[in-house]
Amino acid sequence: MKAGGIGMAAASFKLPLGGPGSRGGLAVPGTGAGFQIGMASYTLRKFSLEDAVAMTRRLGLKRIALKSMHLPLESGEDAIKAAAGRVRDAGLDPYGCGVVYMADEEEARRAFRYARAAGMKTIIGVPDHRLLGLVDKLVRETGLSLAIHNHGPGDERYPTPESVHDRIKGLDSRIGLCLDVGHTARSGVDPSEAAEKYAGRLHDVHIKDVDKAAAEGVTVEIGRGIIDIPRFLKTLLRIRYSGTAAIEYEKDEEDPLPGCAESVGYLRGVLAAL
Repeated sequence: MKAGGIGMAAASFKLPLGGPGSRGGLAVPGTGAGFQIGMASYTLRKFSLEDAVAMTRRLGLKRIALKSMHLPLESGEDAIKAAAGRVRDAGLDPYGCGVVYMADEEEARRAFRYARAAGMKTIIGVPDHRLLGLVDKLVRETGLSLAIHNHGPGDERYPTPESVHDRIKGLDSRIGLCLDVGHTARSGVDPSEAAEKYAGRLHDVHIKDVDKAAAEGVTVEIGRGIIDIPRFLKTLLRIRYSGTAAIEYEKDEEDPLPGCAESVGYLRGVLAAL
């Protein structure tokens, strides 16, 4: 199954992406810049960077946030620039990186150096609470945005969107939230209500579905779970969200492409109907 997925992905390098009038990238019309559905490369964690890029293209997506297994955080500046260049040459925008954990000052500074070298706009990160003053300074120095990711029940740092907002509300506005829809639902919080409540600090979205609104909930194909995805997408439109809703599909890590394709198809259908 994995070999088949790679084969399909490799073939997709030759597939044309949609033109300006296309919905291939799932850009949403009528909302200014609109938001786009993208890919969180953690979804494709068992595959190489080249295969992850090819599979993302095959799904008709144009944005990708790179996880460290695809572009190691420890890489030198030249290697980072070269890898990001290959991603762009393949037709994708490596708009961000993450999730990046920052346990000390060096890890925080490394994350910002990495994102700058790659020409990214956003770091999807989890800085320790004691580093928030430092990342506030780094955001001001670099112009990058930091979207802090909530990880749901069991996460001692940032379990819910509220736990992020309470920590950052006095910091630079470029420090905001990566709203993980699944972890939010597992925490007993409605993702649509959270997106609306924290719209001014919503810098990134991890979109997924889960089978239970409880700590033991697990990822399923988008549209098969308990999250009201049409309502959530309508909320993004209403608040005029203009970032990326990146698919983070944690199921079927050895063969994620079928589930991802089903999820993209569902999102495409919902957006077409709105």
